[in-house]
Amino acid sequence: MAIGFKGEIASLKHEMIQMRRDFHRRPEPGFQEVETSRVVGNRLEEYGLEVTRGIAKTGVVGLLRGGSEGKTILIRADMDALTIKEQTGLEFASENEGVMHACGHDGHMTIGLTTARILSQHRDALKGNVKFIFQPAEEGPGGAKPMIEGGVMEDPKVDAAIGLHLWNYLPIGKVAVRSGPVMASMDSMKIKIKGKGGHGAIPHDAVDSIVIGSQVVTALQTIVSREIAPLAPSVVTIGTIKGGYGFNIIADFVEMEGTARALDVDLQKTLPERIERIIKGVTSAMRADYEFAYTFHYPVTINDEAMVGLIEEVSAAVVGQENVMVFERTMGGEDMAFFLREVPGCYFFLGSSNKEKGLDQPHHSPQFSFDEDAMPIGVEIFARAVMKYLESP
Repeated sequence: MAIGFKGEIASLKHEMIQMRRDFHRRPEPGFQEVETSRVVGNRLEEYGLEVTRGIAKTGVVGLLRGGSEGKTILIRADMDALTIKEQTGLEFASENEGVMHACGHDGHMTIGLTTARILSQHRDALKGNVKFIFQPAEEGPGGAKPMIEGGVMEDPKVDAAIGLHLWNYLPIGKVAVRSGPVMASMDSMKIKIKGKGGHGAIPHDAVDSIVIGSQVVTALQTIVSREIAPLAPSVVTIGTIKGGYGFNIIADFVEMEGTARALDVDLQKTLPERIERIIKGVTSAMRADYEFAYTFHYPVTINDEAMVGLIEEVSAAVVGQENVMVFERTMGGEDMAFFLREVPGCYFFLGSSNKEKGLDQPHHSPQFSFDEDAMPIGVEIFARAVMKYLESP
């Protein structure tokens, strides 16, 4: 590639590290990224982009128009932090008590902003446009869908989308990508088992909601083990059970919450019916009633084959072909899926762990951090991918 991105990016490494650490010190949870979005918007304006603020409450869009007409590619970065008390001991640890960037979104914003800065210096060479989407609430309840509903895919119309996730399950210098489904759908459920309360010593005059709830939890596991093909990954998990008053009291109700996930779009649609059928059968057989609420959150994250090929090619140029791997699919959910439902795109994973530096804790851990040397790699992959995509017919 004629443009020497690597040297330009290397010259900005110190600023990237400082930027990431500033974001890390001041984390904000979903739809509360007020200061974060202010900083993001100001930087985008400083780089000469057309900036729109306040989409989906705190979302920010930066539009970089190229020197000539052409296609438009979207780059997405998430901004929100998690409600976790940080335990890293870092000198730039969170100053917002009980809130922490424990999933790398501080790095995602830094990569996105630095890519915008680099490409803005080459806008005359861009044969089209780049939209930089800084999205709130990826960790929940989800900011991608309301941003799309707010019109971010239009004016100019987006033709393709790319995004990355710093990934502490991969060592620094590796890139993982694959076509088709890469991350599962993510839905939630609430269940209330309604029995009849009574004395613990007189169970025959009561309908024990806790016993019935236990049977429901056990029976729900047969959906994955006995109703769904073994080669069709899916998950049904009950995460909370709440009920009861005392050691000698039979509870009149018990409440449960859980999640259901799948890597197949059609399978995702069938899960609510399967779950409710079992709840209804167990409660009916044991003289109880129930309430059931199921919420669809994120769809399956599905990568386009051609866009995956683009990311594989530019990643090989950046880190070497031997360091580009096939991503091992995960049952975790990701609302980048909404953008990938709208246009062809690719969501890929950038190795960010370094055991020698002690930077190998899992995502969502209070000890999580990542190797900042991953950020320049992400910027170069993004910049090369944009140029190559816009140059293609």
